[in-house]
Amino acid sequence: MNTENSQQLVYVIDDDEAVRDSMGMLLESADLAYRCFSSADSFFDAHDGNQRGCLVLDIRMPGMTGLELQQKLAQIGSSLPIIFITGHGDVPMAVEAMRQGALDFLRKPVNEENFLERIIHALDQESGSWHQKLDRDQAQQRIESLTEREREVFLLVAEGLANKAVASQLGISERTVEVHRAQVMKKLEARTLAQLVRIHLQSE
Repeated sequence: MNTENSQQLVYVIDDDEAVRDSMGMLLESADLAYRCFSSADSFFDAHDGNQRGCLVLDIRMPGMTGLELQQKLAQIGSSLPIIFITGHGDVPMAVEAMRQGALDFLRKPVNEENFLERIIHALDQESGSWHQKLDRDQAQQRIESLTEREREVFLLVAEGLANKAVASQLGISERTVEVHRAQVMKKLEARTLAQLVRIHLQSE
């Protein structure tokens, strides 16, 4: 097993030890951190929701199948991209897996160059999703620091209402809106209206 020296890992899940070893060597040659599991059950037991990276998942395994693991991960809200590896007779199952959200499937034996290209694509996709989630969580935390009135002002301003219109809708003075708006900008670390709108969009 390669040393877990990266935020992102390639999780190889296959009951065939030879497949795990060959994929591990290939990933190591490309300087990609990885971890191997001999069953879907062992991966799911180790999954805590904080893993980053992607899954290379055999579609047919004893015990929990790859499709069943995909379904279980979806139920708990996992966003890890999944690349299925399939035998000759498993293509219809792999197509169904893609309908359920899998990123890709590869036929065994995999083409090494193509395999690494798909892995890089999956890791890039996961990185983008992770940063979006991070931005959304940070925006939500900042919004939660607002008072009830500040949040009302924030939502109306983010929808494009001018201070006068916000004051009219909330039944307060325009000067009070200005004070609340200044506090909102400070707490949300926004310097412009555009940044305020972006924070609102990120939190949704």
